[in-house]
Amino acid sequence: MICINPTTGQKLYEMPEMTEEELFGSLELSRNCFSEFRSSTHKERSVKLEAFADVMEASRDDLARMITLQMGKPIRSAVAEVEKSVRAIRHYASYGAKYLADEEIAEKIPGVAKAFKTYEPLGPILAIMPWNFPIWQVIRFAAPALAAGNVCILKHAENVWQTAEALEKLSLEAGFPPGCFLSLNAGVPDVEKIISSGDIAGVTLTGSTSAGIAVSQQAAKKLLPVLLELGGSDPFIVLSDADLERASSYAVLSRFSNGGQSCIAAKRIIVHESIKDAFTELFLQKTAGLKVGDPLFEDVDLGPVVSERALDTLEEMIADAVSHGAKVLCGAKRIPGKGFFLEPTVLEDITPEMSVYSKEVFGPVASVFTVGSDAEAVAVANDTPYGLGAAIWTADTEKALAMEKLLRCGTVAVNREVASYPELPFGGIKMSGYGRELAAEGIRSFCNCKTIVINS
Repeated sequence: MICINPTTGQKLYEMPEMTEEELFGSLELSRNCFSEFRSSTHKERSVKLEAFADVMEASRDDLARMITLQMGKPIRSAVAEVEKSVRAIRHYASYGAKYLADEEIAEKIPGVAKAFKTYEPLGPILAIMPWNFPIWQVIRFAAPALAAGNVCILKHAENVWQTAEALEKLSLEAGFPPGCFLSLNAGVPDVEKIISSGDIAGVTLTGSTSAGIAVSQQAAKKLLPVLLELGGSDPFIVLSDADLERASSYAVLSRFSNGGQSCIAAKRIIVHESIKDAFTELFLQKTAGLKVGDPLFEDVDLGPVVSERALDTLEEMIADAVSHGAKVLCGAKRIPGKGFFLEPTVLEDITPEMSVYSKEVFGPVASVFTVGSDAEAVAVANDTPYGLGAAIWTADTEKALAMEKLLRCGTVAVNREVASYPELPFGGIKMSGYGRELAAEGIRSFCNCKTIVINS
């Protein structure tokens, strides 16, 4: 596997894929590790998690630089990603035992003196993770999995294998035994081999909808539990009474952070017609103020997209939209020179014939929709195969809470951008996947909820 630095277009490093013998040897190591690690106490796992957070925090700058070089995230965002990951690890070190504490059933049951439920780890969990948040995506799976007593097998995106290996080394430095957190230099064809091996107890995938469908079909043959966090085309709804200054700032933040390469980015800006012109003027002004350039510089807001293929896809989607009548308000051009840079782009007059209407646009391209009523805003917001997140901007919280009930998605943010937090469950519906990560729901996703009944 060759990793290309998206900022320069030059080879960053080359790593070989593991052999089949190495692959199955790693699975055996993971299986044997679980047979002992599952018996560790919450306290013992908490101590190791805190140590993991400590060594990650100490390596913050090196990790941030590594992921910026590999996938083009601005260095400030990369540092913030590492810090957020550290916070998630500490969260599960502190709350893992509470989330998994035995729960006594309070209701009286005929003939039963006592009944309670307990949560037990399942075993080795395969995680198939994407490149866009190379550390956060891994840690939001791994921290709860390890806190529960599971062991982790990471098949990371091939362009960030170096980051995956660094995380495995940090886990060993923190005191987790070999096999507890394994990074596999495995290709896409190896995923089915791993799933069908009988060595894993569950699968989690963050990535495209097509990848989620393929993996869930493979896992079904072994009746393995699966958690999927897939694509998104999140609406950002700006109602007539919204604070336009703040809403426009957050719209730029939510659409263009991480180069627009986020499942929960505000990909569709839905604006009430009464404030559309004023909002769009502010949105365009602030978009024009973004500094595009080498993401290793602290003052850069927007780096490259991840690959030339990704850039080609974005150009094709923009061209398709324009050919069907979309208006380009700004951007839409490849930036000449080294690397894979696209001008921050804003389109309007979007119609269903355009691919940008129904497909996820993974890059710095925003689509602006104009609506005449709150009901129309909801209809446009829901007119997507995805259902990950949505944002509502209004001065009337009660109105937002009423509208929230009509939106078909996993998260609704009111007067802020959609984001994920260790303390809150996160996930989607429809083609955005199923299951929940983070909070108590995340740690219980790969546990056996066992019921114990004691005779009266």
